[in-house]
Amino acid sequence: MLPLIFRQAASERVSHLLREDGGVAVWWGTWAECAVAISRLKREKGFGDETEDDARARLDQLADDWYEVEPSEVLRLLAMIVSRDHHLKAADCLQLAAALRWCEGVTESAGFVSLDNRLRRAAQDEGFVVLPESLEIG
Repeated sequence: MLPLIFRQAASERVSHLLREDGGVAVWWGTWAECAVAISRLKREKGFGDETEDDARARLDQLADDWYEVEPSEVLRLLAMIVSRDHHLKAADCLQLAAALRWCEGVTESAGFVSLDNRLRRAAQDEGFVVLPESLEIG
């Protein structure tokens, strides 16, 4: 989501994917992950309050339109199962589990957008169409 909030090398590719598809499904913790990332980037990059406010407004605008996979026992169990097969951090297991829940396990035609190579590999192993197809962005 960050390339949709902050201008990055991947921003145009990810924006294009959103325009093409029009829909985004995320796990319940995505808003919090992005909000924390905005705070971290403000500290690290030293951008001003106005830029932070703009980023938070873009996050809220994205959140207004996305489908959110809610926390549940099924999601916890799927995350645990995913963790057995893939070397992922907890948040990434939850993201992948949420995607599996969203598509009800039918991954063949389901797109999975990530810029993280480890998460991309895991999603591909689960049968998702991993996007963007190539990470050579620029």
